[in-house]
Amino acid sequence: MKVAVLDKQGKETGREANLSDAVFGIEPNEHAVYLDVKQYLANQRQGTHKAKERAEIVGSTRKIKKQKGTGTARAGSIKSPIFRGGGRIFGPRPRNYGFKLNKNLKRLARRSVLSQKVKSNNLMVVEDFNFDKPKTKDFLSFLANLGLNDKKSLIVLGETNKNVYLSSRNLKTSEVVTASEISTYKLMHANKVVLTEESLEEIEKNLSK
Repeated sequence: MKVAVLDKQGKETGREANLSDAVFGIEPNEHAVYLDVKQYLANQRQGTHKAKERAEIVGSTRKIKKQKGTGTARAGSIKSPIFRGGGRIFGPRPRNYGFKLNKNLKRLARRSVLSQKVKSNNLMVVEDFNFDKPKTKDFLSFLANLGLNDKKSLIVLGETNKNVYLSSRNLKTSEVVTASEISTYKLMHANKVVLTEESLEEIEKNLSK
């Protein structure tokens, strides 16, 4: 499978990138994608929620009224959950929401999303590029040249590029990551995925295992 390689101005360079069928041409596995996205979102949860239970409430321990003869239910403590200010029954406790997924399943999920992007013509390949200095205006021009200024985009670089990253940091609709940082969630969240030639080699190397 081949796609045209574009330059920073959005024009074809006359070269083509060969996409591996093992990574970009598989039958998508929707359940693998679901599990990987679920794990990503679960890992974003802090899990620091906490409510005080009856034993943790600070208050008097005296019996608040006599046992019998009041015409109401017996009550032994002001810290009881049925009173205002009392402890909460089975309240939330700090916990870790993360769960384990096998590496092969996570690779399958990423291959599935990349294959979907290729089938829907939402994946582009550009030649490696750089900016002379961090400037958001230059990055906006780059997006406009590719027709991505009004779409959510994910730009994948082969390695960390400080100027490109800083130029894109203020934009809510675009994100710059390296090939080793891509996740199924980020690929799914973007309307368009832009790979540099260097990142393409790295992605095929990582996901062909």
